[in-house]
Amino acid sequence: MPHNHANEEGTRVRKVLVTGAGTGFGHEVAMRLAAKGFEVIASVEIYAQVQTVKRQAAERGVQLRVEKLDVTNEGDRRKALDWNVEILVNNAGVGEGGATVDIPASNIRHQFEVNVTGPLLLTQGIAKQMVGRGRGRIVWVSSREGLNVNPFTGIYAASKHAVEAIAESMKDELQEFGIEVATINPGPFLTGFNDRMFQTWESWEDDPAQRLFDYSKLAFPRAQFNPEPVYATMTAVAAGEIDTYRNLEPKSMIEETKSLIDAPWHKKTTDGLGTRAAGIQRAFDMEPETLRSDQDPISA
Repeated sequence: MPHNHANEEGTRVRKVLVTGAGTGFGHEVAMRLAAKGFEVIASVEIYAQVQTVKRQAAERGVQLRVEKLDVTNEGDRRKALDWNVEILVNNAGVGEGGATVDIPASNIRHQFEVNVTGPLLLTQGIAKQMVGRGRGRIVWVSSREGLNVNPFTGIYAASKHAVEAIAESMKDELQEFGIEVATINPGPFLTGFNDRMFQTWESWEDDPAQRLFDYSKLAFPRAQFNPEPVYATMTAVAAGEIDTYRNLEPKSMIEETKSLIDAPWHKKTTDGLGTRAAGIQRAFDMEPETLRSDQDPISA
């Protein structure tokens, strides 16, 4: 069992910044940390989201501060240095769906700016403040796709593989300064994020005739889980109640994930030539927003 050091650490680091708290995992985790008594700054990408999140917090009876923070904006990142953040949850992210040979240049760059470059630059400044205090915690929200890949999510997976490399290096680099670093690796959870990835092509500025695939016929290729396990684990990691470095949910996918990490050692360049890959066929066959049949319905 992971060591529970909430009592010794929890009294020391209380102010937490959750980026991308307007929706999805970040939104729920910000609410739960606030309910636990943490001093939460929930950051959102655009000003239009600020009042919405304030209202939602009031409806849930929790107190948190809502700030506009677009991680790709240098002025916003600089502003965050005035917040004295003690726990940073790098949750803000976007997902670009599409084949690696089809996604336009601007979309590729945006994927990395939002998921990698922006969060890293934000973290650089905040981490140095933590070093000055001799304590802190940085939580990177990666993905199962930071460890595995699937067709049509390769650019997103590439950004999360980059996050994995950064986080693992950062853990070694910051340990002597008393800073904890952890990752969260959500699998396919039904928050809307995965299905929206398969709609981004609608705004591409390209020549549709040049695309290899007809994206109007594709959907996210897996049935998805109820997101509750991610909410619980991410909240506990941010709160310092779990001290494992890598935290993959659902835990039922850990062994499959490990086997898929090993799989490329056994592949040949000639495997399956001339035939459609099973993962690609699944994207054609799947209905959007499919909940796994063994999962409880998603509550609002």
